Amino acid sequence: MKKFLTAAVAIVALAAVAAIAYFYLAPAPTKGVTLQLKWVTQAQFAGYYVAQKQGFYKDAGLEVTIKPGGPDIAPPQVIAGGGADVIIDWMPSALASREKGVPLVNIAQPFKRSGMMLTCRKETGITKPEDFKGRTLGVWFFGNEYPFLSWMSQLNIPTTGGADGVNVLKQGFNVDPLLQKQADCISTMTYNEYWQIIEAGVKPEDLVVFKYEDQGVATLEDGLYVLEDKLKDPAFVTTMAKFVKASMKGWDWAREHPDDAAKIVLENDATGAQTEGHQKTMMQEINKLTEGSDGTLDVAAADRTVDTLMKGGSDPVITKKPEGAWSPAVTDEMKKM
Repeated sequence: MKKFLTAAVAIVALAAVAAIAYFYLAPAPTKGVTLQLKWVTQAQFAGYYVAQKQGFYKDAGLEVTIKPGGPDIAPPQVIAGGGADVIIDWMPSALASREKGVPLVNIAQPFKRSGMMLTCRKETGITKPEDFKGRTLGVWFFGNEYPFLSWMSQLNIPTTGGADGVNVLKQGFNVDPLLQKQADCISTMTYNEYWQIIEAGVKPEDLVVFKYEDQGVATLEDGLYVLEDKLKDPAFVTTMAKFVKASMKGWDWAREHPDDAAKIVLENDATGAQTEGHQKTMMQEINKLTEGSDGTLDVAAADRTVDTLMKGGSDPVITKKPEGAWSPAVTDEMKKM
């Protein structure tokens, strides 16, 4: 009987030890995160696809769903409707949305530099911004128009047409207006549409390029945004910190392995529309914009973005300086990990 009791006690003790070990050693429950991209699957978002492919999210205890964007998808509307936990957006769009009632907050800024440009046909004779008067300029909308409108306002060039203004062509997300000479200049990114023009057979020397960075009107692009109330939950902040850290690891990997990163992007392109050559070129250009970033927002750059947007004369993009539009809570937590 005594031996039986001793054995029973031993079994109970072992079970207790096993339970304690499981409690401390078992992997934490996987957290689901839905990311809404600003645009379609391409190397602009390589860091996130790399983090998913290389297991960086999994290692952080995250199961991340990446939702591609498109011409009819507005990330602020998606997150406001509960369709995403975090979105990628440009700060002008995010601040305009915030002023209109969608309480977006920037939690991280993977892109340090702007890639936005106006690209013109050299044959038009345009050599400086003042030459835009009386011309037709292609402009993207769906929130992408704000930096352009702010720039024109600073130049005192109306966007309503006329000899002293510019005719704004609502540009689709392609370069046809320039190739077909429907517009004198069109909106391009250093990493995408500019190279589409070159790939179409136009020589670089036949183009005149105006980079927003060079014109002093660059605004922050491709930041990570969440809804303000979510940041009141410490668990959510921790989840986002893990997400940002893993994502930045993905961006670091993409800079070290650009060609392989481009191939990972292609693996995730459900449309089959992207080409390997274009994505490799895009990856090289994107790496120039993310280099040196650990995800932390440069507040001075955010302030410059706000100042640029408010220099809109009678029609500014935002009417007042935002309060609480960015928070270091997530990146501060990330740095403790």
